[in-house]
Amino acid sequence: MPVVSQTLLLFTLNFVDAVLTIYWVRNGIATEENQLMAILLDVGDGPFLAVKIAVGAIAAVVLWNWGHLRLAKYGLGTALVIYTALMGVHFFTGLSAMGIVEIGTISYPFTFAGGFIVPLF
Repeated sequence: MPVVSQTLLLFTLNFVDAVLTIYWVRNGIATEENQLMAILLDVGDGPFLAVKIAVGAIAAVVLWNWGHLRLAKYGLGTALVIYTALMGVHFFTGLSAMGIVEIGTISYPFTFAGGFIVPLF
């Protein structure tokens, strides 16, 4: 997949994450664990969405401009894997909210080992 397509996909996933986060938090289904973003959510949906989109746009511009570099390609691939896993978390959050699955039966893609978050990809 070309770098341009991957960058647009990453920006889209970032936007979907923001919208779903607002929905889950405002309906009492989930909480925002990032403290900075939680403060912005307390201020309002607009500031939260603006910062989330700005961060995504900055990342997109950087990746678009330097996407030919190996480090950027690895970073982009890693970010896409993380955001894809995050979409899985959103999916299971939705299933839990609809009562299809119980939150205790969901195995999130992270485990805590010795105080560190270890992704299980």
